[in-house]
Amino acid sequence: MIRKHDLPEIIPVFPLPGALLLPRARLPLHLFEPRYLAMLDDALKTPERVIGMIQPNRVPGRENGHGLHAIGCVGRVTQFSETEDGRYMITLSGLSRYRVAEEVEGFTPYRRARVTWTGFERDLGPPETDPGFDREGFMALLARYFEARSLKTDWASLKEAEDELLINSLSMLLGFEPEEKQALLEAPSLQTRRETLVTLIEYALRGGDTTDTLQ
Repeated sequence: MIRKHDLPEIIPVFPLPGALLLPRARLPLHLFEPRYLAMLDDALKTPERVIGMIQPNRVPGRENGHGLHAIGCVGRVTQFSETEDGRYMITLSGLSRYRVAEEVEGFTPYRRARVTWTGFERDLGPPETDPGFDREGFMALLARYFEARSLKTDWASLKEAEDELLINSLSMLLGFEPEEKQALLEAPSLQTRRETLVTLIEYALRGGDTTDTLQ
C-alpha cells in the first residue's frame, strides 16, 4: 500500500477537460499524443508510476490560455497495452488528491507540477462510508435521470455497489461539465460528494445545461 511519504513532490500532470479521477477508483485512458506517450514512458521508469489528472483552467492573458485548477488527483498506472500503431490504452488507479503549489519548468514535453498532499490524508485510507445515504431515494432519482436522458445501465450492479464505489463511479461517468466535475473532486467527504451529485442531477432534471451523455 502506498503511503503519503511514498508520493513524490513533483509529478507529471495530464490536463484533460471533463476527465475525473477519484481515490480508489479507476480511470481508463487512451494516449496517442507524443507528449503524453513520453509522459507515460517516463512514469513507468519510476517506482511510483504516477500521473496526476487535473482539470485545465482558462487563465486570461496566459499564452496558451490554460492554467491548472488548484486540486487534482494522482493515479498509479496499473494496466497498459500498446496498439499496433503505437498508441497506449492505460488504466490509472486513483491514489490521492493533491494541491498544486507551482508548475515546474523543464525539458519535458508534458507539464509537471510541484504538489502538496496535505489535507488529503483520508484518500490513502480505507473506503469511505456515507451513514446518511438514502439509497432508495437516490436510486429513484437516478432512474428518473437515466430515463430522461435515454441512458441504459446495469441496475443490478449499481444496487449491489458499496456507497463509495456507487457515488464515485457516477461522479466520474455521468456527463457533467468540467467545472461540475471539479466540484465533485473537491468535495471533502463522500457525503458532500453525494450531496453535490444529487444537486447536479436535480439541476439537470430541471432543464439545466449539464450534458446528457455518459463519458
